Amino acid sequence: MHPYIAAQIQWLDWEEAAQANKYNLSEQHTLKQLKSEGVAIHPIQIKRKYFGYADYPEIEFRIPFPVEQHQFYNGAAIECFIAGEAPIKGMLLQLDGKQGELRLFAPDFPDWLEDEGVGIKLTPDTRTTTLLKKQLQRIEQIPAVYTLIDNIYRKAIITTPTNTTLPKDLQWHHQQLNESQQAAIKAIVTNEYVTILHGPPGTGKTTTLIEAILQLIAKGERIIVSAPSNAAVDHISIGLLEHGVKVLRVGNTGKVHEKVYPYTPEGKLQQGQQQKELKQLHIQASQFRKMALQYKRNFGKAEREQRNLLLKEVQQIRLQIKQLQRYNEEKLYQEATVITGTPVGLLDANIPQLPYATLIIDEAGQCLAPMAFSLLPLARKWVFAGDHLQLPPTVISEQAAKAGLATSVLELLIPCSNEVYLLNVQYRMRQRIAGFSSAYFYNNALQAAAHLQASSKDDCTFIDTAGTGFEETAGTDGVSLMNLGELQVANAIIATLADTPANIAFISPYSAQVAAAKTHLPQGIRISTIDSFQGQEQRIVIISLVRSNADGIIGFLKDYRRMNVAITRAQQQVFIIGDSATIGNDTFFEALLHYCELHGTYKTAWEFDIF
Repeated sequence: MHPYIAAQIQWLDWEEAAQANKYNLSEQHTLKQLKSEGVAIHPIQIKRKYFGYADYPEIEFRIPFPVEQHQFYNGAAIECFIAGEAPIKGMLLQLDGKQGELRLFAPDFPDWLEDEGVGIKLTPDTRTTTLLKKQLQRIEQIPAVYTLIDNIYRKAIITTPTNTTLPKDLQWHHQQLNESQQAAIKAIVTNEYVTILHGPPGTGKTTTLIEAILQLIAKGERIIVSAPSNAAVDHISIGLLEHGVKVLRVGNTGKVHEKVYPYTPEGKLQQGQQQKELKQLHIQASQFRKMALQYKRNFGKAEREQRNLLLKEVQQIRLQIKQLQRYNEEKLYQEATVITGTPVGLLDANIPQLPYATLIIDEAGQCLAPMAFSLLPLARKWVFAGDHLQLPPTVISEQAAKAGLATSVLELLIPCSNEVYLLNVQYRMRQRIAGFSSAYFYNNALQAAAHLQASSKDDCTFIDTAGTGFEETAGTDGVSLMNLGELQVANAIIATLADTPANIAFISPYSAQVAAAKTHLPQGIRISTIDSFQGQEQRIVIISLVRSNADGIIGFLKDYRRMNVAITRAQQQVFIIGDSATIGNDTFFEALLHYCELHGTYKTAWEFDIF
């Protein structure tokens, strides 16, 4: 086995072990601790029970109190539990504020489900790591993929041949493409191996990818599109559907966009003739379950055996449902021009070996390398799109992260590729907001579109809390940090703004500060961690840095990519609240302070009426 592939498998083992340790409910990890770390939600209120796709038990639930839930992403592996009973594994379908849905990997709902004290907690995603390790072990049998990985390992330059010429009368579907977008599209269409699309914030990366896909389809290609997040997959899927492309969206359908759902296998099968047969099987399964439910918790040996027989019948019917669905899904694959899904969704779908020419991985800057490598055998040429200067993939194991698992596939490829295309015009932010990121992260190559060039110093403001006594404190969870003084400053800023709360976002690196903001700031403001806000934008953004201490310790503010994400969420105004005495000794934050003094506005917290 190639040493780099063996290393990736080892890192996945470490990650799996770290997840098991973090999510384990034991004497060392009490329920209170798991809740404080944001990996358990307890209690939940069951609102509705039903049997969903493939006849799995599914639950709608409500959370009766505010919680920090950014670690509970759609598709996350979870356990549903109650004290004194064996937990049941499942998958989170969606969680939005106080409402959520989950799927249980069980033949039926547990008897205790509607008792008081039911909760959910994250659990190690062994299904994903096992799937990735299995795929990695097969890579040596695929020469093109093996060669690419070997080049990355040796840090060798990857040469991409161009064997196709563009038609002279090329017709653009999007009429306002800039030169950098057109150059990237032409490369994607003509390159025969690896193409990298580097899309900084607001540069129209999705528009560029959709145009490239339309041009590839015009050449007669079939394409697979993936991204680590369901939201990104749906975003591209919607764009393609609007152009009449035959899209099949695979993977977790629990929270796909309503415009995309009819184009999932589940959605398509509900519209087809096969629905009658599936419905009949679901009715049979329901009948057997009702018979089994006659037997409650306390019953004898004979009743238990009868119940087990009935539940086995349910499992057999479920198997028939899956087989029928698989048979019909294979027809859908044949009909689709573009298949979209997350890496795990695509691997789970077991896509047949059809002649897919191009694989496009969006958000490649947030994609674990083994996830990307596992998808490469699906096509013969590959496009990686994203921005490695924003936040990297989330890795729990510090050992695995330091070894290399937290290095995204885009970070690995950019130094090795001679086909990197930077989108250099951004359409989101006024010039003075984008200016610092352009200078520090993008070598001044990122320019604002013409209509954003007019910009005032008030568009980018730093508010200094040095000397105010607004120091960081431990959050209520005892793990994260908060700074109540910075929330006072945020409230003072909001009071000066003419905009409505719906146009304001408050973001911070620290979950404890976010939790505190939800009780201290006005209703209607979007409040989020920086990590959760990546990929979003807002007219006005207030950033609370939190760190204020005598030792100048800034913690994970040291990952400057987090600040690149934070600043570039704003469209018209950004306010950064921080303690210059704490952060100013760091070269990055010293440069940020200097930029705000020179090109923006510098204020002290003393200028606000909060003392």
